[in-house]
Amino acid sequence: MAPEVARDKASFMVQAKSLSLAVSLNTTTSLFMAQTVLRVFAAVSTLAAICVMATSSQTVVLFGFTIRAHYSYSSATRFLFVTDAIVCASSLLSLIFVYHLSRSGSNLKTCFYLFLHDMVITVLAISGCAAGTAVGYISRYGEEKMGWMAVCNRVKSFCNHMTISMVLSYVAFLSYLALAVMSSNKVMYEANGEYQRNERQACP
Repeated sequence: MAPEVARDKASFMVQAKSLSLAVSLNTTTSLFMAQTVLRVFAAVSTLAAICVMATSSQTVVLFGFTIRAHYSYSSATRFLFVTDAIVCASSLLSLIFVYHLSRSGSNLKTCFYLFLHDMVITVLAISGCAAGTAVGYISRYGEEKMGWMAVCNRVKSFCNHMTISMVLSYVAFLSYLALAVMSSNKVMYEANGEYQRNERQACP
């Protein structure tokens, strides 16, 4: 009777381990798929934002003077352009790292580096969006107390293009915000797993 109980117990433990391994592999595959999709989404969004911004130009004649509006005339929009370019390039390069990570397996060190990358890009993306939003708000609505007049009523097409570019930049920021949250969860998961492995090895 005892050998049968032992065999049943061993069989149950094997099945439980197999089920746990299958769930873990499925979760890891879903995580890497989500990571890949969000990075591609961020790269496409920033690339579209760059294209829209670079082609946003309008020339108007005001009181006999020719005035041309272009993103390069504002330091804030130039900063947004540069941050979008960095986010786009970093997204494409990080895809290589994520692919390598999915093949070689994840560990605490590589997961932490990925989280650090995503956090830095998230902060960079929101800084560019904030700068562009500030100058965009003044351009559209002005600031009466400071004596700054709105200009979007004169160059409406230019402002509309810049608004589209801003929305695309915010989409990239939200993608990286989600990536940063996912990466932090992965770091905590790996840290917990490493702690449990060390505990088992320490036990006699």
